[in-house]
Amino acid sequence: MTLSRQAKAAPGPGYKWIALSNTTLGTLMATINSSIVLIALPAIFNGIGINPLAPEETPYFIWLLLGYMIITATLVVSLGRISDMFGRVKLYNLGFAVFTVGSILLFITPGSGNMAAVEMIIFRLVQAVGASFLFANSTAILTDAFPIQQRGMALGINQISAVLGSIIGLILGGLLAAINWRMVFLVSVPFGVFGTIWAYLQLRETSQSGGKQHIDWAGNITFFLGLTILLIGATYGIEPYGNDPMGWTNPFVIVTMALGVLLLVAFIVIELRVPDPMFRLSLFKNRLFSYGNLSQFLSSLARGGLQFILIIWLQGIWLPLHGYSYEDTPLWAGIYMLPLMLGFIIMGPISGMLSDRFGARIFATVGMLLQVVGFILLTLLPPNFDYIWFALILVLMGVGQGLFASPNAAMIMNSVPANQRGAASGMRSTFMNAANVISMTMFFSIVTAGLSASLPDALSKGLMQNSIAAATAHQIAHLPPIAALFAAFLGYNPMQTLLTPSILHQLPAANQAELLGKSFFPNTIAGPFMFGLNIAFYVSAVACLIAALACLVKGKPGDLGADFENERESIALKEARHIAESLEDTLQPHQAGHSSEKPSGKAAR
Repeated sequence: MTLSRQAKAAPGPGYKWIALSNTTLGTLMATINSSIVLIALPAIFNGIGINPLAPEETPYFIWLLLGYMIITATLVVSLGRISDMFGRVKLYNLGFAVFTVGSILLFITPGSGNMAAVEMIIFRLVQAVGASFLFANSTAILTDAFPIQQRGMALGINQISAVLGSIIGLILGGLLAAINWRMVFLVSVPFGVFGTIWAYLQLRETSQSGGKQHIDWAGNITFFLGLTILLIGATYGIEPYGNDPMGWTNPFVIVTMALGVLLLVAFIVIELRVPDPMFRLSLFKNRLFSYGNLSQFLSSLARGGLQFILIIWLQGIWLPLHGYSYEDTPLWAGIYMLPLMLGFIIMGPISGMLSDRFGARIFATVGMLLQVVGFILLTLLPPNFDYIWFALILVLMGVGQGLFASPNAAMIMNSVPANQRGAASGMRSTFMNAANVISMTMFFSIVTAGLSASLPDALSKGLMQNSIAAATAHQIAHLPPIAALFAAFLGYNPMQTLLTPSILHQLPAANQAELLGKSFFPNTIAGPFMFGLNIAFYVSAVACLIAALACLVKGKPGDLGADFENERESIALKEARHIAESLEDTLQPHQAGHSSEKPSGKAAR
């Protein structure tokens, strides 16, 4: 074992707060940039001269939207293991620098048209590589820096930055895109430069690196290729294929997903055989680690597509019906999603501190059960809901996620040896990020299936009622419904996408105004959209319920982290018993007084 140069300067007692503040900045930056392009895509594509809804341009739209998430999902385990070997702080610093370089390249993207789109995708992937270093190491650095009795609090604050980043990115993207699309990427540069220098000067290696170990090239390559190919197949599954509204029958999708699964099976076989595996699968023998990651995966599977699909609900139906122009809906959708962040901010650090004192299982379980309630309540809302109820449900779900996130993270990280924390943090991030991508495709697939079943008939009738010939209305109504969803998401009136100028020019002015107004498309799509959306909500509720059951599983005696968890829960039971006894002692004199009065009362009578 060798110590890095930075480990020679021993950190002081305040070092843990430096580690927390710097890793929180890194996580905040990485998550802001995972969502900042969602709202800014129309301005970005207008800036480089591309129509993202044109069939030949759709791959650019898909890769700018999901490429960042795919890379961060596939790289973090490999980078976490390499960091365990060569130093977490060293590679975390490298991540900050790579992320900043990617942001600068995106800001100065030259050219226009398809070439500019390709360049931006490449630069976005560079940015994602830097973010993967940050994701892979931030949790491990915090676990190294904080004592076990404070990790829940530290991880809770770090988790808040992740949720804050995803919401702030939506709003920031809308505000900056209104000024200039390049500002969307420039905003990260000063923070990236500052974070890189700060991390280099202040962070210290507090654990020994395993420099004598060998890199598991076969495991790294099969895992990266397998998960990447699998997620690419899932992503293209939501694209239309032939006459089908989705691409799940596309041979490319079938082959890529099958190849991805085969490579991941090969990865498992390799990991069981090599002396220095990328990830020690034996860690899954620890119940807290395995069930903690299972609950994390199911939670992300339930919630990953939630924010995305709620934004489409707001932009495609609710906001237009409330008078907002389609051009303004992306920004306002981000603003109306703020209650989700509010609930998490309130409960995230509190649950972390409470789990440090009383144990993680009860808080993680209650958090998942609140998510179940939230998803069920969402199914009860009408398409044009009263916002106060929508906001309260979002707060409830934010509180639930806040109760779950930091206790779950602390439980996972407390259950692994110190020399495996980088790989464990990477695996945790992989479960979360991969589930987010799968969740988005799942939500889209379910909603699109609902639309394809009933939207054509509803749209065809509505078009014919507005003077469009039956044959033309039937043809328009059977266009891929995913195009209408993407249009609403990007801030375009979907009817302008579905109706060609030649069709519109043949219509009376009143019919044009009706079709291109703010109520025709929302009212037409509302029923079919809600049918599929409610099914997705029920699926998510079931996933959260299973996650809650996974949170209840106790570690086996001797499992790392199990003794600490049991000790915290014992303290909680003792304190609860003490409170109950105190209440009983308080009530007994009062009850005794009443019992002594009763005979005198009877005697008086």
